[in-house]
Amino acid sequence: MVDRNDVEAAAKLVGERVRRTPVITVRGRDLGLPGELSLKLELHQHTGSFKPRGAFNRLLQGALPGAGVLAASGGNHGLAVAYAARELGVPAEIFVPVTASPVKVQRLSRLGAQVRQVGEHYADALEASSRRAEETGALVVHAYDQPEVVAGQGTLARELEQQLDRIDTVLVAVGGGGLIGGIATWFDGGPRVVAVEPARIPTLHAGLAAGRPVDIEVGGIAADSLGARRIGGLAFDVATRTGVRSVLVGDDDLIRARQLLWSELRVAAELGGATALAALLTGAYVPQSGERVVVVVCGGNTDPSDLGPPRAH
Repeated sequence: MVDRNDVEAAAKLVGERVRRTPVITVRGRDLGLPGELSLKLELHQHTGSFKPRGAFNRLLQGALPGAGVLAASGGNHGLAVAYAARELGVPAEIFVPVTASPVKVQRLSRLGAQVRQVGEHYADALEASSRRAEETGALVVHAYDQPEVVAGQGTLARELEQQLDRIDTVLVAVGGGGLIGGIATWFDGGPRVVAVEPARIPTLHAGLAAGRPVDIEVGGIAADSLGARRIGGLAFDVATRTGVRSVLVGDDDLIRARQLLWSELRVAAELGGATALAALLTGAYVPQSGERVVVVVCGGNTDPSDLGPPRAH
């Protein structure tokens, strides 16, 4: 279990090691939507995603082993762990699938991490990293299913609550569930939290339907950032306890949302980072009149060459 006290403790421990990322409120009509909405621009966090929040909270729990830290990742978590390790002066070894974004792999190397590419999917990298951890004794930092990681990600919600006077609903992309687990933990009993998932990677959606976490087939264009095979147990427990619902969007919807963020707002999100907005654009989630919606733009580690030209008016 992770609760609000854990998130509060994480915020104090992590402190200024993470950025307080901006929130912008935009007219819905700028995006072809009614009303207005707010965007939490977490892509401006260190390393380009929300992940350093959980990574720092895990690494700062106590003395770190001489072997350093180890993580498996689709890319963003690895970047966060490598960054936190560099800041704290310990080595990092990061396992990623061969399908990981070249942009992310290059950045991992620049951060000084030892990068190992294994298998087609995150689950393959995770299995290889677990074997390596037994050999080295390095501290394992799980991408989404450790209490310290979930609590660290929850600091985003705590921060968001301080930035806006009113929040009715928060739309959050889901892969393994660390982010939505932390956000739903903090907002338990408060704003509604809605999971947005690619239809080809419905980890939480499938788990809710089955009544337990289940393995799914991973596919689609957002697999490098949202490509977990199964929802994390911690996230599943929080989601079921707090009444999180899941909606699905297609790959074409992700592309449209990402290009719209760039053309209209000059926000260069990755596909996973644009997933939450896609729920509004497609009608997968339809707000009521006057509802104050926040979309978490959770990552921006992308190749900007295919963002497309600004839309003509």
